[in-house]
Amino acid sequence: MVFPALFVISVIAFFPLFKTFYDSFFEFGLNPNFPRKFVGFKNYVELFVHDPRFIAALKNTIFFTVVSVALETVLGLLIAIIVHQPFKFRGAVRAAMLIPWAIPTAISSQMWKWMFNDQSGIVTKILERLGVIEPGFPILGSPDTAMWAIIAVDVWKTTPFMALLILAGLQLIPEELYEAARIDGANVWQRFTKITLPMLSSTIAVALIFRTLDALRVFDVVFIMTRGSVNTETLAVYNRVLLMDRAFTGAWFGYGSALSVIIFALISIFAIIYIKSLRLKLD
Repeated sequence: MVFPALFVISVIAFFPLFKTFYDSFFEFGLNPNFPRKFVGFKNYVELFVHDPRFIAALKNTIFFTVVSVALETVLGLLIAIIVHQPFKFRGAVRAAMLIPWAIPTAISSQMWKWMFNDQSGIVTKILERLGVIEPGFPILGSPDTAMWAIIAVDVWKTTPFMALLILAGLQLIPEELYEAARIDGANVWQRFTKITLPMLSSTIAVALIFRTLDALRVFDVVFIMTRGSVNTETLAVYNRVLLMDRAFTGAWFGYGSALSVIIFALISIFAIIYIKSLRLKLD
């Protein structure tokens, strides 16, 4: 009964994964002038030992993931707690907070790129008026600020997603627990730390899994805003260069396949860590 579903999954997911893993042991390009040549683990050794661009992209990816997911989780929790409280027009506020998440990433990234423009961007002008930056300072053109600008855009867009997931968990907490805590004299902080956080631990863990796996393969917001320049290149952006820009001009396809395998392995490691921690909490 499950064979048709397993067959479809195998064709759509497992076969491309196996093909990528297989290609990573070869040196070849999409140009017929570059024949396929078996090189074993050479591509992996080259990536970790002789490719500083890969190391920089790996560091950028991990930095982006850790900072953005941490900020989105904290802000998402705060927003979820606020919109969970009863107040007038609560339904409208809940719907409005999802607008950044609903906007396609390509559109929102281009919109923010214009707002960060060093000559006419509204964000740049506001920061200039506040004395944070010098007039005409290129926020997306400086290694000190470009990555932080990208993280800010990602936090703006994805925090509503985290808030939505956490809000769903909040709605499952029985109100009787809070009433009993109030009767026992527990203050707001004690109710939050002793009831809300423990009851939300599984929900937050699931939200972290989804968001972390998505952040590790971030591509669109980085590519649109900076093209990976000024020390903002991530693994997915670098992989695009190898598999799209260089695949026809050199024997880079196998090298790019090895990078794809590393991205998959990195995502798998984080997924396993989260899933194991979630099981421990559930037990």
